[in-house]
Amino acid sequence: MALILPARTHPEVIVYAVGARNLDKAKKYAKKHRIEKAYGSYQELLDDKDVDVVYNPLPNALHHEWTMKALAAGKHVLNEKPSANTAEDTASMFDLAEQKGLVMMDAYHYRFHPAVLRVKEIIESKTIGKLKTVTAKLIVPKGITAEGDIRYDFALGGGALMDMGVYTVNCIQYMTSSRSVEVTDATTELYAPKNKPESYASNIDRTATATLTLSDGIKGNLEVDLARPLRYGLIPTLDMSFKAEGVLGSVEIDNYVMPTLYHNITVNIRGGPISTEKVYKNRFGEREEWRTTYMYQLESFVDKVRGREPKAWVSKEDSVATMKCVEKIYQKNGLGSRPKSAYIPV
Repeated sequence: MALILPARTHPEVIVYAVGARNLDKAKKYAKKHRIEKAYGSYQELLDDKDVDVVYNPLPNALHHEWTMKALAAGKHVLNEKPSANTAEDTASMFDLAEQKGLVMMDAYHYRFHPAVLRVKEIIESKTIGKLKTVTAKLIVPKGITAEGDIRYDFALGGGALMDMGVYTVNCIQYMTSSRSVEVTDATTELYAPKNKPESYASNIDRTATATLTLSDGIKGNLEVDLARPLRYGLIPTLDMSFKAEGVLGSVEIDNYVMPTLYHNITVNIRGGPISTEKVYKNRFGEREEWRTTYMYQLESFVDKVRGREPKAWVSKEDSVATMKCVEKIYQKNGLGSRPKSAYIPV
């Protein structure tokens, strides 16, 4: 529901049509969410001249083809993260958007929430001094991601790093303002289901860890796990934290991905006080505290489409840099990049 509910709150957005691989599925979805049009193929939706913007939440491996087709049809595109399977495919989509004068953005929704913007502000203010190390984690307990889920499907661009892992990479690059990254170490544990589905591939990562070297010698660490085993067989582990350590102290947010649900921002200055804050509204005092990351994201996207200046944005350079880093991590841990898109624009 990354789009439907936010759209209901925005006066300039109408969820007008839905496309699926078969018409019955599209009709059921349209009826459930009170959507006017239902199409039995993605292309039929793109052929509708009343559609201005397309949201592409398809599996990762299909992002490139259908985003390129949407742009070719003259539609602005809000594309689910990650952009595509490779940095090359990512760049080609943004290049086409620029050529067509269209807006395209990857949906790194966390980037738009006031809490995350506040952490970035603290880092840039030098409150914690020159950065030394940053760490981003996204760990969920076993059972959250079901066996056979498309996140484990290699052909569809699956894997821990391609799913939640892109958040950790993107967050590290965003918070350090560093798109240039070298991967010094990377490890992984493979997905090994008890009952192997037809889509099972032996090179799908269930976990990913990496050590990065960023601009100005900053060290970056990331850890991702789609199915962390229960501690002692009983206790689940959930860790969605980001921490930046500087020469004067540190700042940490304990839920950077979904801060609307809960979060704490803790600033610890060496030899000084430890302060904790929560930030649900932007610095202008606008919007209600319950507004989600997805709502803030949609507001910025609409502003961009309408020619207004958005309060936050995820640029082409951000998206390409994230995918370059993801590919470097896969090269380092021996799994290799997900397959490049076979789609060739006509």
